[in-house]
Amino acid sequence: MLRALHRPGMPRPILATIDIDALRHNLSVARRHAGARRVWAVVKANAYGHGLQRALRGFADADGLALLDIDEAARAREGGWRRPILLLEGLFSAVDLAAADELRLTVVVHCREQVGMLAASTPKRPIDVYLKVNTGMNRLGFTPAEAPAVVETLVGTPAVRVAALMMHFANADRCDAAAGPVAMATQSSAFDLACRGWRGARCLANSAALLLHPRSGGEAVRPGIALYGASPMAGQPASSFGLRPSMSLTARVLSVQALAPGESVGYGSRWTAARPSRIGVLACGYADGYPRVAPDGTPVWVGSRRVPLAGRVSMDMITVDLTDAPEVGAGAEAQLWGPQVPVDEVAEACGTVGYELLCALAARVPVREIG
Repeated sequence: MLRALHRPGMPRPILATIDIDALRHNLSVARRHAGARRVWAVVKANAYGHGLQRALRGFADADGLALLDIDEAARAREGGWRRPILLLEGLFSAVDLAAADELRLTVVVHCREQVGMLAASTPKRPIDVYLKVNTGMNRLGFTPAEAPAVVETLVGTPAVRVAALMMHFANADRCDAAAGPVAMATQSSAFDLACRGWRGARCLANSAALLLHPRSGGEAVRPGIALYGASPMAGQPASSFGLRPSMSLTARVLSVQALAPGESVGYGSRWTAARPSRIGVLACGYADGYPRVAPDGTPVWVGSRRVPLAGRVSMDMITVDLTDAPEVGAGAEAQLWGPQVPVDEVAEACGTVGYELLCALAARVPVREIG
């Protein structure tokens, strides 16, 4: 009897659309800015919520992939990726060494414990490493004073081949005058100090450095958010860099409610009608990845216009003010972010960044691919 009830039905009317052509286009933009430098396409966090397997197709022309863990690297290899893969945080345990060897990974080294792991290893072939230098980000890496000695140690270790030195800019999205003691120029000088005597490759630029400071140097770059069509700089739209959004989130209007002046909508009755109003209820909530903190007025595209969010975001629904969109009724498609409403604009309204919204797309949201 219960089995008979499990019939295919219409899915909940919410959809994320991933545009593979947009991924390809954004990689070409990064490539144009990179010039002759190698391009590592950063695909951590399930390719910023887009799906690793989709990223393999969108970034097929990248020189390598950069990600975080062995499982992601194994999935990339299983998906047919044969070019280099960079582990951005390196090895977490000595047990990862065999997989790094088997999968032919390039490994970031940022602490002495990792140096020790590699020194004690006996891989089939030397493991390529990127030595990370801490030039002011103060998260991972060796100080500029430590780096030359660590390079010397690694060069003398049969299990490894030092492929490059790398660093990470803390404020590439800000002018040096606003960045204070962690300005790009300061970090670059510190990196030069760490590289004294080094004649090999260097890897410096993230998305912000690549797009805003194309002469930031090095032989390799690591774009991330730009590849997904979002901006690395607050207040400057992605379109100004020639980037295209690669993810759109859409949902249908479930119903339209008529409110009289003084009536409220949603939890906490945050939004109250100041005039006779039409409220559209959309099949999207914070369980889908839409930010619960979104304030009234956050833009949503429906019909052929923008309308404002009205009321608190709930788990499965949001409500928008359709009073000035009388043509919109139940069943209409609304865009939460995408070409008409850039994800960065939604993020800014919520006090966060586009990265977070893309990465937060929930597993329950159906995904389709185009391009």
